[in-house]
Amino acid sequence: MTLSSADYSAIWLTLKLASLTTVILLIIGTPIALWLSRTRSWLRGPVGAIVALPLVLPPTVIGFYLLLALGPNGWLGQFTQSLGLGTLTFSFAGLVIGSVLYSMPFVVQPLQNAFSAIGIRPLEVAATLRANPWDTFFSVIVPLARPGFITAAILGFAHTVGEFGVVLMIGGNIPDKTRVVSVQIYDHVEAMEYAQAHWLAGVMLVFSFAVLLALYSSRKTKTGWG
Repeated sequence: MTLSSADYSAIWLTLKLASLTTVILLIIGTPIALWLSRTRSWLRGPVGAIVALPLVLPPTVIGFYLLLALGPNGWLGQFTQSLGLGTLTFSFAGLVIGSVLYSMPFVVQPLQNAFSAIGIRPLEVAATLRANPWDTFFSVIVPLARPGFITAAILGFAHTVGEFGVVLMIGGNIPDKTRVVSVQIYDHVEAMEYAQAHWLAGVMLVFSFAVLLALYSSRKTKTGWG
């Protein structure tokens, strides 16, 4: 027994979703994490709590409210329809939106910790050298926070790959469009195709182990353990 064409299609769609989600999260998550690590505003607590909500909320809750918001009667759905885009439910774009929200804490929090660990001293030195904010960010903050970026990218990608509740609620189960690996495994089990489920679940198990091994190996190298 080997993987079927439907399995390969689900794997490809999952990798595409995880890659795009990770890139988007690094782009929007970096300024959020930087602000959270530097600000003393009273908004820091509420914003941090909102970012961390997916850590405690059941995925189906997030998926349910996204389904309402992106549906034809939801405010986001009405907005996209007014733009001529239709609704984003049961579409790949909807999966991306759901994945970005669901995986956000796994990207923002490692970046926030990395930015906080830098401290204020390197920024003060850059300021005395008359570096503008962009130079300071790309020449000082990014190199010093590189381990945080690596951790955030790995965790964001891996967490998106393992999604089930959110993608099923907002994307459904449409072959070659919204059927990702986790949903494909569910379909195999529901159809009592345990051999196919074993193969696909085994691929996910090996992938998850490889991701965690890469993450912990990277941390060991950076910290000089052993």
